[in-house]
Amino acid sequence: MTQREVEPLETMLDVAVELLSTIETIVPSGEFYTGLCDVVCRMTVMERAGIWLYDMGSHRVEVAGVHGADLDELARVEATVENTPIARRALLEDRVVVAQDHIEDEVPADLARVMGLTTLTCTPIAAAGRWYGVLLADRGGERFELADIDRDLLRMISKILALAAGARITMRQQERARRLADRLNLAREIHERVMQRLFGVSLVLASGRMLGDEERERCAREMSDALADLRTALRRPLARASRPSTTTLREEIERLPHQRPRLPTTVQWREGLRVPEELEGITQSVLSEALTNVRKHAEPTRVEIVVDAGDGALVFEMGNDGLAPAGTGQTPRSGGMGLRLASFEALQHGGLLEFGETDPGWWRVRLVVPMDEER
Repeated sequence: MTQREVEPLETMLDVAVELLSTIETIVPSGEFYTGLCDVVCRMTVMERAGIWLYDMGSHRVEVAGVHGADLDELARVEATVENTPIARRALLEDRVVVAQDHIEDEVPADLARVMGLTTLTCTPIAAAGRWYGVLLADRGGERFELADIDRDLLRMISKILALAAGARITMRQQERARRLADRLNLAREIHERVMQRLFGVSLVLASGRMLGDEERERCAREMSDALADLRTALRRPLARASRPSTTTLREEIERLPHQRPRLPTTVQWREGLRVPEELEGITQSVLSEALTNVRKHAEPTRVEIVVDAGDGALVFEMGNDGLAPAGTGQTPRSGGMGLRLASFEALQHGGLLEFGETDPGWWRVRLVVPMDEER
């Protein structure tokens, strides 16, 4: 093993441990993956590197980190497995693929133009049969031949990337489960401390008998204590915090015709209506959960999206006709956990999220949230 082989491997192990140790911290994903791209360029002869990952929430491929190029510029490129054959080939064959000729046929035309590509390497980010994304890297637009040592280093780095991506997904799932447990505990506390008090008072008042001064005073005290307990409980955050949005609801809806599987979607958007920035997170969250439900549980021939406003409130509604008949067991008759969590998120914005079967076979998700400043 040569000196060039030893030093990168030792350094890569140190960097891998350092990066993986940040998984449980609040380091933003963008910084995390940009750091990994920097590692790629430090450990190999590459000068530019970018990580594209599949986001299960938005159902699209997004650039997660980049070194040597402009992240915002690359984020505007719409990349999919269909329009990036080099990525599909790398994932299917689980190997580093190098493209030189007809590069515009291997990647989206916008990406080839923005990066000035001549020779490009594509390394699959995958492990245990699960595809997370790809690592694209080149030498600043120059033509080059990929040495075996660099190919091996790219493969090892990609496995670290897959491990990191899988670990971060697991951490997010654990955090989601913890928050759900917190909300269940909150509901239990309200039931035990508030509802029990109110139930006792209601029994006394419903008895129809005259109450003495002591009994009236006790009822008043129980009501006061119940309100105090309720205020204390509701000071807790009721919902997950929406992820900072780098896009808009309108842009997310406009991307739907380009996503797979395609949905037969029609959109009604009130003319001149703009979703307030502070409501982008919750509306996109509800859209994402509604789309997940449709793709998992329905085979619709019609999907309708309505974005409207009235009485100072923003209304987002999505319905589809793909609900299986009752009794078949093919489609849940109530919302999944994602929609239930989104309901808490809507409450924190002073809004209301409804979901369920309306007409036979028609499933609807409807969000109503105030747009004024005094929610």
